[in-house]
Amino acid sequence: MRSVFFSLVFFLYAASLLGQAHPLVAKDSAAQAQWVDSRYNAMDINEKLGQLFMVMVASDGGKASHEKIGKLIREQHIGGVIFSTGGPIKQAQLTNDYQKQSKTPLLIGMDAEWGLSMRLDSTYAFPWNMTLGAIADSSIVESVGYRIGLHAKRLGVHINFAPDIDININPKNPIIGNRSFGENRVNVATKGMAYMRGMHRAGILSSGKHFPGHGDTATDSHLALPVIEASRKRLDSIELHPFKKLIDAGVSSVMVAHLNVPSMEIKKNLPSSLSEQIITGILKEEMGFKGLVFTDALNMKGATDYGDEGEVSLKAFMAGNDILLMPTDVVKAKEKLLRFYERGKISEDRLARSVKKILMAKYQAGLGNYRPIDLKGLYADLNSLQDDLVYEKAIENALTVVKNNFYLMGIKKLENKKIAYVKLGDSDSDPFLKELNKYATVTQVNTADIGNVKDKLSEYNLVIIGYHKSNESPWKAYRFSKKELSWLKEISEARTSNTILALFAKPYALSDVPSFKTLDGVVVGYQNSEMAQRKMAQLIFGAIPSNGVLPVSAHKDFPEGTSIRLKSLQRLGYSFPERVGISSTALAKVDTLVKNGLDSLMFPGAQVLIARKGKIIYQKAFGKPTYTSKDSVTPKHLYDLASVTKILATLPMVMKMEEDGDVDLSDTFGEIIPQYDTTELKNVTVLKALSHYGRLPAWIAFYVSTLNGKRRPSKEFYRQAPMDGFSIKVSDGLYLADAYTDSIYNRIGRQDLKSNRYRYSDVAYYVMKKFVEDSKGQQLNELANDFLYGPLGATTTTYNPLEKFEKSLIVPTEEDKYYRYQRVQGYVHDMGAAMQGGVGGHAGLFSNANDVAKVMQMYLQGGFYGGHRFFDARTIKKFNTCYFCDKKVRRGVGFDKPNPNGGGPACDYVSRKSFGHSGFTGTYTWADPEEELVYVFLSNRTYPSASNTLLVKSGLRTRIQGAIYEAIVSDR
Repeated sequence: MRSVFFSLVFFLYAASLLGQAHPLVAKDSAAQAQWVDSRYNAMDINEKLGQLFMVMVASDGGKASHEKIGKLIREQHIGGVIFSTGGPIKQAQLTNDYQKQSKTPLLIGMDAEWGLSMRLDSTYAFPWNMTLGAIADSSIVESVGYRIGLHAKRLGVHINFAPDIDININPKNPIIGNRSFGENRVNVATKGMAYMRGMHRAGILSSGKHFPGHGDTATDSHLALPVIEASRKRLDSIELHPFKKLIDAGVSSVMVAHLNVPSMEIKKNLPSSLSEQIITGILKEEMGFKGLVFTDALNMKGATDYGDEGEVSLKAFMAGNDILLMPTDVVKAKEKLLRFYERGKISEDRLARSVKKILMAKYQAGLGNYRPIDLKGLYADLNSLQDDLVYEKAIENALTVVKNNFYLMGIKKLENKKIAYVKLGDSDSDPFLKELNKYATVTQVNTADIGNVKDKLSEYNLVIIGYHKSNESPWKAYRFSKKELSWLKEISEARTSNTILALFAKPYALSDVPSFKTLDGVVVGYQNSEMAQRKMAQLIFGAIPSNGVLPVSAHKDFPEGTSIRLKSLQRLGYSFPERVGISSTALAKVDTLVKNGLDSLMFPGAQVLIARKGKIIYQKAFGKPTYTSKDSVTPKHLYDLASVTKILATLPMVMKMEEDGDVDLSDTFGEIIPQYDTTELKNVTVLKALSHYGRLPAWIAFYVSTLNGKRRPSKEFYRQAPMDGFSIKVSDGLYLADAYTDSIYNRIGRQDLKSNRYRYSDVAYYVMKKFVEDSKGQQLNELANDFLYGPLGATTTTYNPLEKFEKSLIVPTEEDKYYRYQRVQGYVHDMGAAMQGGVGGHAGLFSNANDVAKVMQMYLQGGFYGGHRFFDARTIKKFNTCYFCDKKVRRGVGFDKPNPNGGGPACDYVSRKSFGHSGFTGTYTWADPEEELVYVFLSNRTYPSASNTLLVKSGLRTRIQGAIYEAIVSDR
């Protein structure tokens, strides 16, 4: 026996000299050889034959079935088990128990093509092979294989029966389909090798299947024996190509399918899994494969119809298989093999070749130093953040645009778009619609009658149709119904709108669509997972590029290889912190700080958003709108931005006018507002005023002079309902005299200049608002919306939000007991802005954190966002410059800047190029070009009373900012 093994070792050594590395030889080959030799020599014939069998066990099976497996392990000495359905904890417990009962360590296998979730609950589902086949970058596929391999290893699984390298030539294939990387032999081979490399890197044995190729059939071999009619020449050229490549690359094993292949096997109806000509002749001798050879499951009809259990297993072994997978009766099969061995029909050398290969595989898988599975933390290890990161990257790179008339995607000019969404299919669509609405207002239109749908859609100029099918497994139904095809045709034929079809299903679904002439855009998402839906929305709006390549021919208009590459429009996307070099673990400190703020009664609720490198990686809502609210704050709630209005409304309009030559920073108030030409303000320049170095008063309490002796709104100035001369709505039941607008500006003109030092002032923004409106002939709110918020898709950024949104969606700012004497909700908190009808240059804007971030990201990107240039980069730089730092004025032109000496409005980590602003109501936003970072904090710290200054005193907003910088793990 010793000579047999040393002969094998010599052969392997000689093969390695010829560049033919044996896939089962471990790095410590000498130790492996010794272990294999000692194990084999210690076995009797019963144990040796037992090693050839791998039986199926379901961890969710009953006690009797588990005891049956235990008996097979103890008495029949089976070589391994393949786990089927169940859960990870139970499987781990059973594995530990089975290994304890086995004299020789068991080889544990699973079908985990897209991860353990192919068989187990509570485990991670990675993309299907068809999805991976659409990815141009094979390193991403390798990462998927690696993560799947790590999961298998953690669960005590040694061999994953993957990758499936069938070439799916037949679209009607009932069993392969989405399990294939596609129909192109090179793509299938490339992706298969990448997947395999990943698993090998994780220490898991691989298995190329289903040899010699199960892709060109419409029959399921679980139910019958499929016939492959292709010629030997075609099979050599197409089906065998991936197997050749993987064999050369070191695939650990090959699984042989139950197929009738007349061009390879002369014997009629003999399954390939039982064919010596196919297994020994072609796979081993012609193709030079030296690894393990598995049968496909011997309980499948493609095998069982050929004979009784013992006969099928015997033929499979004699044909050249090493491991007999899932036989229906191990005892009978083993008895048959034993009789043939005793009669000399199975030689010792033949048995040794298989058993020693099995032992080599076991050693390579780590069973030479077996350790039980640790159950502690198992669920967490099998569902980690790293899995999310790999999955996200895979989905992003798989999405495939196959049609894009008029450069419709990514969607631009949002100010001109009225968008509707129509759902087709029978699966979940909520993540898609929710994500679409982060970019623009997208209204779902669905009724039972197509006539009603078409009537409603006539109001929209862009319709996005989502086709959503089950993501449970790759075998679920995917085809359009006749009704859905009819709806698709009628909707897309409407001349009032453009139409995009987003397909969340197998690409073959497109083959049922007669014509795509009236569809302007088509994008394939392959799966209906939450991530696929979210990324699809991001792609449609241009937040991420499109790089996917169609891996199969989906329609005569969309052959295999179809790919329309789209670049990012530089819109904010949504991702995980680690994708942009930030630690999720470290970022948890932000949650702690915000919750401390809530517990300390600094504010009733808040929104916090963090974006880096163009991706929002943290977006959370905390607390409630008020301390007594039943409902919680959501990311959709609107907050009063207070002075953040300055840099989100007035300043951008001034910047644009400066860029267009309509104003110069050296212009004086006397030049831009003629009525100030004879006042002390006449020589105050725009530059100094916006830098808060213009000697202007900090604040003017205009409202105080309109109160009566009881400090209530005077009837001289106010009415309870609108009427002639009293149309300025301050709040519910309070209308200010129209003439008071002139009084505000007259009073500003009467102000004396203050001492020549830094003094934060709202007054400059009253003046700049008047200048902008007088110059343009429109109100500031209209100008800002048309120029900025509309094109940005900042749909919640608005003055006077009650004109657009339900009151319940707007967070209250105060229980006013000094001016309006009511809850301030939906009306601007600032009294001066309220006296201007809610539209102030210094205050009045409402928004949520998501939309504030869009404006800040535009600034960060040098004035460009969503495919639209709002400003020249030089303009951003000009206004983001501190011109009076030598005068101890830290501010830029409108923008707040970090204090050179530390402290001030930002944490000590920010760069000198950073900028932002804070607001009286408890708001704050900051952007740092050097770290490509945007931070937004919105709260209503003024509720129920503006006298609550705990937030300001605590420095919480900048402490949170500091925590964000401390969480950065790259480029620092």
